[in-house]
Amino acid sequence: MALAIPAQAQTHAYIVNTGSNSVSVIDTTSNTVVATVSVGGSPLEVAITPDGTRVYVTNGNDNTVSVVDAASNTVVATVRVGALPFGVAITPDGTRAYVTNATDNTLSVIDTASNTVVATVGVGAGPTAVAITLDGTRVYVTTGDAVSVIDATSNSVVATVGVSGLGVAITPDGTRAYVATFGPVSVIDTATNTVVATVVTGGACTRGVAITPNGTRAYVTHSCSNTVSVIDTASNTVVATVVLGEDYQNSPIGVAITPDGTRAYFTNSGVASVSGLGSVSVIDTASNIVVATVGVGAFAQGVAITPGIGPPTNKDQCKKGDWKTFTVPRKFKNQGDCVSFVNTRK
Repeated sequence: MALAIPAQAQTHAYIVNTGSNSVSVIDTTSNTVVATVSVGGSPLEVAITPDGTRVYVTNGNDNTVSVVDAASNTVVATVRVGALPFGVAITPDGTRAYVTNATDNTLSVIDTASNTVVATVGVGAGPTAVAITLDGTRVYVTTGDAVSVIDATSNSVVATVGVSGLGVAITPDGTRAYVATFGPVSVIDTATNTVVATVVTGGACTRGVAITPNGTRAYVTHSCSNTVSVIDTASNTVVATVVLGEDYQNSPIGVAITPDGTRAYFTNSGVASVSGLGSVSVIDTASNIVVATVGVGAFAQGVAITPGIGPPTNKDQCKKGDWKTFTVPRKFKNQGDCVSFVNTRK
């Protein structure tokens, strides 16, 4: 029997509106706002469980995390964490949410079954973004002075990489971490935890970074130049620059990519706009052209998109056309490509 793909799992983008204390829910098929969820004070970032059922939102002013039920778009739990929770990421198995606490210089580990904090990890100064490898073994945290690398089993820091930044994303094969520093983008080899490349983008105020499901492109936001840099991850060179606005009207911050890799969603904080409201720019990743703009709440910042189906964990899931249903970590070319992934995780 072919896998059933929940419609919800591929069609919604969750946008954090820091200035409105809310989350806008965008239907990615129509690019319209279909719901607005009230959360805590000054929400900053958002992450979604792999099964698409829960949405975790950090609330900077409240020192809490709001847990939203994605079916009803209502808050079903509130978790108290450290001071000024900022970034959030969820393990591939969905059992843990990692939250950076920027004032405490810590990382809170939330058990998603009980929605309680089960561990607190000390990291570098002013931690912001967090990303987890696809195998769930390592957690990368950007701070004001370095990148802290955490072993997810022991919840202890096992390495420190000497670059600071505000955003981080890991390639689907787990071999590289891309760090959005305040200027260029640093590329970390996750096997050695050393910087192996530095990409000068030309954009100002580098903020967010996301990588396409096939791992070939990294999209990087620049809030001061209202641009997005598109990096070829094979050569680590900028292959396109997309202008999202002029005269600081947009100030792009967050970025997330749809499970099929065809669209990239960018939050525009709109800090200098007359209305003060934010928006979301939608880019076609084939042409790197803005194809839609969606109005949301004030000071749009974090963004996450409900996940696709996958990855497969055994060969039987690749049979009888079921390989066609997977979108994570990529769309497979054929049954053999799916089986190869199961065998090699690449």
